[in-house]
Amino acid sequence: MSKIQAQGPIVSVVLKGYPRLSETFIAQELLALEKLGIQLHIVSLRHPTDKATHPVNDEIKAPVMYLPEYLYQEPLRVIKAWWKIRQRPAYKKAFSIWWRDLKRDRTPNRIRRFGQALVFAAQMPPGTAHIYAHFLHTPASVARYAAYMADKPWSCSAHAKDIWTSPEWELAEKLDDLRWLVTCTSFNVKYLKGLAATPEKVALLYHGLDLERFRPFVEKQHVLDGNDRHMPVKLISVGRAVKKKGYDDLLRALQGLPADLNWHFTHIGGGPLLGKLKAQAQQLGLQEKITWQGALPQKEVLAALQASDIFVLASRITEDGDRDGLPNVLMEAQSQRVAVVSTNISAIPELITTGETGLLVPERDPQSLSAALEELIRNPNKRRQYSEAGDRFLRDKFDARHWIGTLSDKLSSISENSVMSGEE
Repeated sequence: MSKIQAQGPIVSVVLKGYPRLSETFIAQELLALEKLGIQLHIVSLRHPTDKATHPVNDEIKAPVMYLPEYLYQEPLRVIKAWWKIRQRPAYKKAFSIWWRDLKRDRTPNRIRRFGQALVFAAQMPPGTAHIYAHFLHTPASVARYAAYMADKPWSCSAHAKDIWTSPEWELAEKLDDLRWLVTCTSFNVKYLKGLAATPEKVALLYHGLDLERFRPFVEKQHVLDGNDRHMPVKLISVGRAVKKKGYDDLLRALQGLPADLNWHFTHIGGGPLLGKLKAQAQQLGLQEKITWQGALPQKEVLAALQASDIFVLASRITEDGDRDGLPNVLMEAQSQRVAVVSTNISAIPELITTGETGLLVPERDPQSLSAALEELIRNPNKRRQYSEAGDRFLRDKFDARHWIGTLSDKLSSISENSVMSGEE
């Protein structure tokens, strides 16, 4: 556990894991907040599993506290925390809330959340004025229980899976308890406001993109049309191999492309379904036309985007309700003037207008996806038109600098009020 020397109000940021290659938007936010003078303390529920990190993570100065991933791994730490926290007046309230949750969610995960909250509350740095969680499911549960134990205000940033796979009773009760919530799409805002007793707590806050890091790639040339077998049109996708990304649909779409069309597809990302996808590609006879690169740091992802013509993401809603919100990889692709093809679910249409800044097709429809890919492979002029329009729209509406100030103001205001009221 890293130590922190308080020089002002501290915001403890609760994350499921840190650092993560798949969560550059969080790292981007943390660095921007530090640059605006917010003193952060990162609390991670899990240790990192990625072998590499992004350069932005190296710039973040905040210390990191790693909580016990599983309570049996650090029993003395958990027991010492319980012994300390149980003496506080607020402990009974925190326990009663957790017990009510446990009766409706009888899982080991629910027990683990309470143990992690005990350790967090017991080892919280002096000067902590506010707790801010990323994701409304597990991290928000730990933040909520710890906030009661430590008598601190808390807030949350909600995204996608954390919203759509959580029961409504839990979302509604968390919305009642927190001070405010921001979420990254208008689609999410509408749903969460409908669950909140105080809808004004919920606000739209796009993550946006750090456009200083993603400058326009003006050298992009869209000239290939799929007719030259020595110069195939380059397709790319960046994303974890999980159900909601729809990569099995994408492989079927690629298999449906005309045999005379010359293309090559590159996938960047890890994930539990990677082995199955590689086997599927081989069964479909696509193995010679696909490169699987695994998870890569941001610098290498950027270079791969610059070398590509079309970015494709076949996002879909899974059986348990999980789905993408507004994937940052779509913004990253647009920033490098790659033509984008995706599906018309969730908040993706908030970024992409089909026929103007890219092409959208229905989810779980490989035939339509194949037709959209063929259209862009054969038409470099359309790729250029969509990619340039997409880049302009991105820089006008999704510049992270337009949004980070709002978050900074929210965190600064509540932290200062906490200190002035003696909550510190």
